[in-house]
Amino acid sequence: MKMKTLYILAASMLLFATACKEHSTEISTNDVMNTKSAEGTTNADLPDIKFEEESHDFGRITQGEKVAYGFKFKNTGGANLIISSANGSCGCTVPEYPKKPILPGEEATVNVVFSSEGKSGMVEKSVTLVTNCEPSTKIIYIKANIIVPTSANPNELPTAH
Repeated sequence: MKMKTLYILAASMLLFATACKEHSTEISTNDVMNTKSAEGTTNADLPDIKFEEESHDFGRITQGEKVAYGFKFKNTGGANLIISSANGSCGCTVPEYPKKPILPGEEATVNVVFSSEGKSGMVEKSVTLVTNCEPSTKIIYIKANIIVPTSANPNELPTAH
């Protein structure tokens, strides 16, 4: 009997402890919706992501350089815009995106860092964003012409002047 009471007490304490735990309220279920099934929803009622530019050319960079660019965008729709994920096309392209909802009319930035380590020549990479817009995916692009530095001849000795 005592063991059963002890189990019930422990389970109650565990339930109480988890029920009182603080929960993040950054994104509510009202912010996330399936736009295809929302009856009576017009395009004006939906979030809409508009980038100032969807492609950026870093130009000529030296192999091994890390370069970054901020893709500015605005929510031109009528509901909160949520970016649920952002993925680079390879490990050399790392995006950072806002985790909080972007209110209608608000601007924000998706920052992309590109590492040219081990790359050469013309390179094009992409970042795919998953949002609550219609359509739900948006792709932005970066490109660069990666120049491999020429190294001095290691067998050549420095000359004295």
